[in-house]
Amino acid sequence: MKMKKIALFTVMVLCVSLHALAQSPAHKIVIQVNTSDTTAWHGVVRNIGNLQTALGPNTSIEVVAHGSGIGLLIDSKTTQKAKIAELSAKGVSFVACENTIRMNKIDKATLLPQSGFVPSGVAEVILKQEAGWSYLKP
Repeated sequence: MKMKKIALFTVMVLCVSLHALAQSPAHKIVIQVNTSDTTAWHGVVRNIGNLQTALGPNTSIEVVAHGSGIGLLIDSKTTQKAKIAELSAKGVSFVACENTIRMNKIDKATLLPQSGFVPSGVAEVILKQEAGWSYLKP
């Protein structure tokens, strides 16, 4: 009887572990955008689409815009508005650096509604890498 309990317990632990693994993203990618080059912005959104196709829906992607790259998320400056809305609806996170916003006196209301915020873009990239996220820069 004791062996049956141990076997049942082992099966339960295995099931819980597999369920937890199935819930967590298989891939986590942080993309740093710090350029005003609109060709690079186009490349970023194209790469995200390619990553989602290649790696599947269980992929977490965060785009961190700071410095000159903040224009990617400014409604009046971005060339990727529709694509950002589409990717955001698919779970891609777009975040803006509050240091850049403050330094350039940007009104947060001028950013795309899909934009999230982080205190420091550079620190966000480092924290993600330390947490095991893959790093991509256009």
